[in-house]
Parts: sequence; structure tokens; C-alpha cells
Amino acid sequence: MKYMLLIHSNPITWGHPSFLHTEQGRALSAKARKALTAQLEGLLAELSASGELVMAEPLEAPSRTKVVRVRDGVRATTDGPYSESKEQLAGVFVVDVATPERAEDIAASIPEAQFFAVELRPIAVDD
Repeated sequence: MKYMLLIHSNPITWGHPSFLHTEQGRALSAKARKALTAQLEGLLAELSASGELVMAEPLEAPSRTKVVRVRDGVRATTDGPYSESKEQLAGVFVVDVATPERAEDIAASIPEAQFFAVELRPIAVDD
């Protein structure tokens, strides 16, 4: 079963990996920051080796985002995504795993889960 893991972050401290740009991340010792970076790199290597990683990509800053809506045939493009939101989408993983519990384990292993949130969404498939 495939899952999309949506990594949320704060656009004020934007950068990748985003946990290094948070107030809490900057307050960590250099050794702790290096350990989190190694955790992320290790997770990516593990998922690649196991064949569970479909893709993982960081996203550009929210300031580079556009939202397109069509109402009554008229297109409106605005800067986005949601300027009033404190957390915004920073990156995505797509994994193909045997169980929902494995997807949760992976989400919990992403360092951003310690600072913001990682949303876990099953990818809908037609049977």
C-alpha cells in the first residue's frame, strides 16, 4: 500500500532540511543537529535499499507558491498557499509499504515530526 507523507514546516524558518532552520533546531548542539541530519540521510538510504521509497522531494518556499482556482469559467491565480497558516507543506515522501504501521514508523522517523508534523495519507487506488 502506498502512502504520502506530507512534511509540514513553518515558512518563516524555511530551508531544507527544515528542522535545521527552526528555533528549536538552531538551539540544539552541533552534535545533535548532525545526528538529526544523519537520521534523515539514514532513513532515505534505508527506504531506498528496502524498495519502500517511491520518492522524496523538498518543496520550494511558500512564497513561490501559486494557487489556481476556476469559478464560472474564470481563472484566478493568487500567491499562496495560505498566508494565514502557521505551518505549510515543506516536502513529501511517497512510500510503498506492507502495513499502515510501517508507514507510521517511517513518518515518526522523519526529523520534522519532532518539530512540526508529518501527515500520513493513504494513496487511493482503484481495485
